[in-house]
Amino acid sequence: MTTIFLIIAGILIGTIVIALGGGGAAFYLGILSSSFNLAPATAAATSVVTAVPPLIIGVIAYIKQGRVNFRLGNQMLLASLPAVIIGSIIAPYIPEQLYKWLIAIILVYLGIRIFVQQFKKTKKKKQHGKFAAAVYGFISGLMVGVAGLSGGGPVLAGLLILGLDTFNATATSSYVLVGMCVLGSALHLTTGSIYWQAGIPLIIGAAIGALIAPYVVQHFLSKSKYAYLVQYFIAIVLVIMGIKTVF
Repeated sequence: MTTIFLIIAGILIGTIVIALGGGGAAFYLGILSSSFNLAPATAAATSVVTAVPPLIIGVIAYIKQGRVNFRLGNQMLLASLPAVIIGSIIAPYIPEQLYKWLIAIILVYLGIRIFVQQFKKTKKKKQHGKFAAAVYGFISGLMVGVAGLSGGGPVLAGLLILGLDTFNATATSSYVLVGMCVLGSALHLTTGSIYWQAGIPLIIGAAIGALIAPYVVQHFLSKSKYAYLVQYFIAIVLVIMGIKTVF
């Protein structure tokens, strides 16, 4: 029954997070920590490794649909990869409460920023150049390196703030997360073993979800007259995640 539950959970997480431009590592981390009482290093390593296969599957489909903005994606990716390494090195020296508050502030700020931008109906594409994209990428890389999260929040929020439409932003976010999570997996494998008994069923389910997600976006979400509501939803989720980080 546990295996079936994990596969179903993986399908739901894979579909939702790939459709919304996330990696899902935070959700995998939550399930692994709460259900199996794993050591933090093992839970973090397992969550990042679990996120990689569905991300790759989703990105391949998004590239075929022409939704990935490689210019902004590569700018973020180049800044994020060194940050992943830095984060993994400094992780043992960062007080847990300090890290939680920093992540909470960042997520809440980004959520509010997206909400305000959408509320004002800002339609102009904002070109902040390489620096802004690099900042969002660096923040995301630290989240991957320090805590075993996929870093999707700052990447997706940054792409939306930089002017990409909702579903090109989700596709490009998934592209950036592939590189970060692959590197994060390699680094976390050196500090924590993988709990494959839970990881494999989650990967199977999430891979199925990742196959479904791009087509949900292509044929349903992006064609809906209510597609703009997805940005409000993303903003609310970021704020809630930020608040739950410290409470």
